[in-house]
Amino acid sequence: MSQEQTQVERGHHARVIPQMACDSHLHIFDRRFLISGDEKEFLDGVTVADYKKVQTEMGTSRAVIVTPRPYGVDNGVTVDAIAQLGIDNARGIAVLRPDVSDTELASLDTAGIRGIRFTLYNLANSPTRFDMIEPLARRVCDLNWHVQLHWSAEQIVEHAAMLARLPCKIVFDHLGRLPPPLGASHPAFDVIRRLAENGRVWVKLSAPYLNSTLGNAAHYAAAEAPTRSWIAALPDRVVWGSDWPHITELEKPVAQRPNTVELLRLLDNWTDDTRVSDRILVDNPANLYGFARPTTQNK
Repeated sequence: MSQEQTQVERGHHARVIPQMACDSHLHIFDRRFLISGDEKEFLDGVTVADYKKVQTEMGTSRAVIVTPRPYGVDNGVTVDAIAQLGIDNARGIAVLRPDVSDTELASLDTAGIRGIRFTLYNLANSPTRFDMIEPLARRVCDLNWHVQLHWSAEQIVEHAAMLARLPCKIVFDHLGRLPPPLGASHPAFDVIRRLAENGRVWVKLSAPYLNSTLGNAAHYAAAEAPTRSWIAALPDRVVWGSDWPHITELEKPVAQRPNTVELLRLLDNWTDDTRVSDRILVDNPANLYGFARPTTQNK
């Protein structure tokens, strides 16, 4: 592991973020790609240039950009962000419908897209639907992409049979949205763990504020137990993401909003071993997103 990377605190000690560490979940907004009528949900100050500052503060060098809801199924903002960050260090997750052409899929693949997201926990404002998942999953499987699911824990249980039929890799967003106080006791945890027996299921350790009633002052303590449970159950198939710019939290007072560097520190606190957190930051995302594997001297 190189000593050239940014140091962040681990408890009362400084620790070094490994080279090739990946932030596996973030969003970019850029007015150049804004479609008329989407102004209400648009965010300023969330460009690639803005993210690079956060990336420097964290000490990460790889990133996975997820197309945000205001862009619907137009993934131009994500493709452009990958190009700006460089495809060696960036990948993207698109939002698509079944009418996408094979030509567009091939173009997105070349541009660095590696999965498609279905944000269905609130169907009222979703550009996709449950009945779109299976036909799209069959098509993207040939590209070695995955489907990324931002669902409620209840939806995961409800659609367990459909999930078992999917032929491609599945990535569950934000700890599977396991609600406190149940956490890993919620039936969704067992559904995902059973699905994971086929080796194609991953979980993102991201957005702990969605899984904890205790805010940043308490370090989102209610999310600790489910995070540890996922790491224990799927040590080679969990990845960490910042969820920058923390869209769901922006209506809160500034003092109550997440600090992205602090969220990275939480990963260390919740693994107890930097070798485990380094694997989550480097090796696991390299496997999932197709980044170049780190050499021994960089670990």
